[in-house]
Amino acid sequence: MEATATEGQGPKAGTTRNARVVALFGLLGFSSGLPFLLFSAVLFLRLTKNGAPLGVVAFFAWVSLLPTFKFAWAPMLDRLTIPGFGRVWGRWRSWILLSQLGVVVSLVGLALADPDRNLSLTALWALQLAFWATTLEAAADGWRCEVAHDAKAQAPLVSAVLWGYRSAMVAAGSAAVVMADYAGWAAAYLAVAAAAFAAFPLVLATKPESGKAKAAALFAGLAVTAGLLVLGLGATAVVGAGVLRAVDAAGLTPRTNVTPVVLVLCGLPFVIMMLAIPRIRALAPENKLLASPALGPYLDFFRTLGFAAVGILAFVSLYRMGDVLALTLAKPLLSSVGYTLTQIGIADGALSLVANIAGVGVGGWAAARFEARISLALGAVFAALGNAAYVWLANAPPSDMVLYVTAFADNFGNGMAAAVFVVYLSVLVNPRYPAAQYAFLAGFAFLLPRLLAGASASLQRDIGYDGFFALSGALSLVSVALLPLLARKQQP
Repeated sequence: MEATATEGQGPKAGTTRNARVVALFGLLGFSSGLPFLLFSAVLFLRLTKNGAPLGVVAFFAWVSLLPTFKFAWAPMLDRLTIPGFGRVWGRWRSWILLSQLGVVVSLVGLALADPDRNLSLTALWALQLAFWATTLEAAADGWRCEVAHDAKAQAPLVSAVLWGYRSAMVAAGSAAVVMADYAGWAAAYLAVAAAAFAAFPLVLATKPESGKAKAAALFAGLAVTAGLLVLGLGATAVVGAGVLRAVDAAGLTPRTNVTPVVLVLCGLPFVIMMLAIPRIRALAPENKLLASPALGPYLDFFRTLGFAAVGILAFVSLYRMGDVLALTLAKPLLSSVGYTLTQIGIADGALSLVANIAGVGVGGWAAARFEARISLALGAVFAALGNAAYVWLANAPPSDMVLYVTAFADNFGNGMAAAVFVVYLSVLVNPRYPAAQYAFLAGFAFLLPRLLAGASASLQRDIGYDGFFALSGALSLVSVALLPLLARKQQP
């Protein structure tokens, strides 16, 4: 497979519909989606089946907080190239190749980690997997935002990415759960690792940017990758040990009600923004901070939008609330109701894949055809219907029909919402800082939901599974109230 343009310039406006470019971004979406459920929903199910308390499972949802902070390292993707890989395949693909190898190594580590014997080691590899999967996604998003600047150009690329991403999520999640029922969790994770590695040579086969020797560049890139993987593992271990000591010192346990603390933390970013925006807008154009690789992309966002940025970030933080919260407790709910691993795996298989593809297709079509407020509102409504289906499942006797209808509604609604949402975010970014600003917007979109996800066990104890899913769906619908304001200020 070959892209039709170099990375430095990207496809021109008339070539974004080219089948090879769309297929390339579909492949990148597939690579990014493979590991996601393995450090989230599938891992939660693994822990539940191993007898971990629901509070421990909920705390593991905070592993998914790592992707929300990808803006901290995303500026490096806009400016730096991985030695070796970059000499032949360019900046964006150098990061993609590095991240793909990081994903594979982390999946193998997670496969060999036994939660019953060492929960900390399981958490360490889960964090590594989340980091490299996030970096892979950020590289693909940055490249996509660089080559397409309006909704019509973004729509086919976003649809391709999400078809690949969600197809991989469904395929990996379903296969891993079914395989775990027959061959154990280690075999399941190793199988997904093998599938993740298969994408590596496909990216190597894309059109090179230079005629330099591929073999030498590949070996140099592999050597750099090995060093970075060891460095990342060591840093994660040190930081993780410090966090665990802090948790012990604070007296936190799986039974602790952390909801009040989480709610306070959710409000802090908005207080900080309200205080900082006047100072950011007062910066002189020649101020060195505006040219800073680390801060410049984010200062540009707030400097351009002013206080409208607060409304945008409030909207994006609510829009995917139902999806993220449902992901945390959906599998524990199914297990508690009495569904087997095989039943769950089948429901997450072909049926969910078809529902995802259909939802993403409808969402991409709506984003290209309608103004943002209409397509976003439709996505929110259908996503909320998916949460409502879990309320029904929680109160219905176990049956394949109930399980399949719920899986279809959940995957169709969230696929549709994801497509229109990604198009909206992609149009907002400044093409000068595509990876950094998209990482910031996408990360903030999941910051509040994932903070609350870690407190989901406390919520579930208070209001039950049905109340939890009803609340999570309602929170997504609240975002619709902000759409008229956003449309007037931000409609492209």
